[in-house]
Amino acid sequence: MDENPTLTIIGRVESRLTEPGLAPKQGSEGAPDAWLVLRDDVRDGLANLAPGDEIIVLTWLHRADRAVLHVHPRDDPSRPLTGVFSTRSADRPNPIGLHRVRVLAVDGVRVHVDGLEAVHGTPILDLKPTLSATER
Repeated sequence: MDENPTLTIIGRVESRLTEPGLAPKQGSEGAPDAWLVLRDDVRDGLANLAPGDEIIVLTWLHRADRAVLHVHPRDDPSRPLTGVFSTRSADRPNPIGLHRVRVLAVDGVRVHVDGLEAVHGTPILDLKPTLSATER
């Protein structure tokens, strides 16, 4: 087994959000629409992606603190310190973001999505369709 896997960034987020501390904690909490701008060499992977599709966007939360192992959930100091693996905190050893969004439009290598809480410039690792219970 490869002890040092390599991830490939397939694109970046274009968003009006620029500061992680000002971004909503979850997309459903008022996050703006955003664009997923993919590299041209992965264009064929967008075949059959269409407006209305729900997808999971996997990102690399590049501005996260990878040394953090305990956080106050939702940055609320009144809540007890909790291990990051029991939270959705961006700060963690491998800051992989998981975002459920709906596709609004596909324009070449650009995918317009609703309610994405990732900040401008966030690297995109992958896109995956959501599955219903019968598709799993």
